[in-house]
Amino acid sequence: MSLHEPSFEVLFSYIESRSSLLLDDNDRALVKQAFKQKNLRKRQYLLQEGDICKYMAFVVKGAGRMYTINKNGQEHTIRFAIESWWLGDEESFRQGTPSIYTIEMTEDTEVLLVTKDNLDQLYDQVPAITRMTRKIDQKRAIATQKRLQDTISLEAEQRYIRLEETYPEIVRRFPQAMVASYLGISAETLSRVRKKLLQK
Repeated sequence: MSLHEPSFEVLFSYIESRSSLLLDDNDRALVKQAFKQKNLRKRQYLLQEGDICKYMAFVVKGAGRMYTINKNGQEHTIRFAIESWWLGDEESFRQGTPSIYTIEMTEDTEVLLVTKDNLDQLYDQVPAITRMTRKIDQKRAIATQKRLQDTISLEAEQRYIRLEETYPEIVRRFPQAMVASYLGISAETLSRVRKKLLQK
């Protein structure tokens, strides 16, 4: 199998851009051995609540989301993912504990999957992977902090505007009810907000 398969080219480009390091042929071969390609249909699960998250998924094409369901049956979207984003429950993946989350595809999706053992091996073998992960972790920590602050301090309309400005693809590609659950508001509130903004 060629090292230059399109799916892996997307991942190689991502690793190089995030790490600012170039991958040589040996690095690429090791990455290719560590990841496996999988196609998932729309509404298919990558992870279900109560299962252990065995893979981190790099999205090559398509979209998905991670969410919880409370005791009243309400969904709370924790994370979205589109092309060149990662999907997985970090805690369950790293600690081998049952996940409280469900990960579902919202479009037909192609992912590259890596297990914890294979990822740990890559940390030892490919310096770009270690640097990439460090950069991702830093970025995610800042984004999580900002999101928490927005939830505490901003009104629904401001939260929606911030999301639309920062991640327009999320607003465009995910159903309104999912976007509302991510923002921590009802679908009715989001509908009112969007209507109001269109009238401005």
